[in-house]
Amino acid sequence: MTRPDREDREPDGLFGPRGRRVLGWGAVVLVLMLLVVAGVRALSALSAPTAAPPVATGQVRLGPESGERVADYLARAAQTLPAPGTPALALVQLDAALTTTDAATLAGPLPVQQAVLRLPIPRVQTALRFEPIPSGAPLAAALDTARQRAGYAAEADAARLTGRPAAVARAEAQGYAQPCACVIALVVEGERAALDRLAATPGVRAVEAAPTGVTAPELALAPLLPEQTESADPLPDDGPV
Repeated sequence: MTRPDREDREPDGLFGPRGRRVLGWGAVVLVLMLLVVAGVRALSALSAPTAAPPVATGQVRLGPESGERVADYLARAAQTLPAPGTPALALVQLDAALTTTDAATLAGPLPVQQAVLRLPIPRVQTALRFEPIPSGAPLAAALDTARQRAGYAAEADAARLTGRPAAVARAEAQGYAQPCACVIALVVEGERAALDRLAATPGVRAVEAAPTGVTAPELALAPLLPEQTESADPLPDDGPV
């Protein structure tokens, strides 16, 4: 019997029978290894202590929910103050908008981390301006700088918007260009006794504290507006600009 020529045999190497068997067993081993690794990870996850999910930026809301009755919110906010001796951030909401000088006087020695400004125009919805307050600077000067930054933001809005929104932004920019009663809320840091005293200060409408350990970037602020007397509903927007 004659032996087949070399070129008539099945190819050796990676694509020959032996190579295909090696590749097949290699794939089986790889699958088994992946299953083992997945099982080890699953067991580790089950045995590890469950950690609380991290708080996303802007997830901790301070202020009334949309449509919430003002009386209900005021009662709820009073229950959020921290335990004695424990510092926390708190949103201080005012009966009426204050000048930067008066707002600094109201805060007293408490550190202020953020100011919420809004230029009041009768029956016109104006923007809330959230301005960080640097630590270490004299508070009255820092708040006045925040007022100026709010004006620059309003100018930028006027440049990019059209129609009534642009007109409102221009009116805001003009109002912020000079000292104005436009501070409606402050984010302060303090312990229970200091926050209690602040809540009892004339002109302060509500003090709502964040959970202990929450930082300023984690806050989502929606302060109660001075004009919202019954519920936290949108204000009318039919007045002349």
